[in-house]
Amino acid sequence: MTVTQLLSFEPLTEGVLIKRYKRFLADIELEDGTVVTAHCANTGPMTGVLHPGGKVRLRYSPSPKRKLAWTWEQAEVPGADGTPCWVGINTALPNRLIRATIEAGCLEEQLGAIAEIRAEVAYGENRRSRIDLLLTPDASAKDQRPIYLEVKNTTWSDGPLALFPDTVTERGQKHLQELMHVLPDARGVLVPCLSRPDVTAFAPGDSADARYGELFREAMACGVEVLPCCFRFEADRVLWEGGRDVWLPKPLNN
Repeated sequence: MTVTQLLSFEPLTEGVLIKRYKRFLADIELEDGTVVTAHCANTGPMTGVLHPGGKVRLRYSPSPKRKLAWTWEQAEVPGADGTPCWVGINTALPNRLIRATIEAGCLEEQLGAIAEIRAEVAYGENRRSRIDLLLTPDASAKDQRPIYLEVKNTTWSDGPLALFPDTVTERGQKHLQELMHVLPDARGVLVPCLSRPDVTAFAPGDSADARYGELFREAMACGVEVLPCCFRFEADRVLWEGGRDVWLPKPLNN
């Protein structure tokens, strides 16, 4: 597979995680011994990727508009084969990353040629929700239906199997229901953004949210498309690792 660089940025600063607290804060010791408090842009439990004493990478972007100059971006974890790998933990990044993936043509086989991408478009019951990305097919595409695409940052894994969610998510459940509701006049697409390179397949996190697992299976049966996308995170860039298969084990209540 040809390596595709999707995003590049100024090299991140490495440090060691001391602790995460109040959900949005993390104390991190830099290589020179300085301890800084960084913004943790991840409201979830960060199952499997929260390792006090482990290596992390931070972005430094001071601004009068920001309370904290540092943002925690990546965490090093034991990979599926025991080799350390880096995981992208900033939940503000996946939408941008998937947009770049589409623009680079990496999903053209699955989605068709795309003429326009719009973000955060109102839809759903009483238009009270916002879809992450609304895609308009190019005139050359065989399927001219609009594509409603929802992105889910996925960092939890069990060996080589990526899992989402890692906690109960009523918001995620609602998104599945709304993707089903756009069918058949439009295409509903769920993209698990696998923010670690060591996983080979994706499955719903039934043990964390059994209801989400039920809705996930219902959505797939109704025609919602699931396109797991895998990425490699480096200190100054993010690379496309390719698509991954969906694995549907029997639900836990069966």
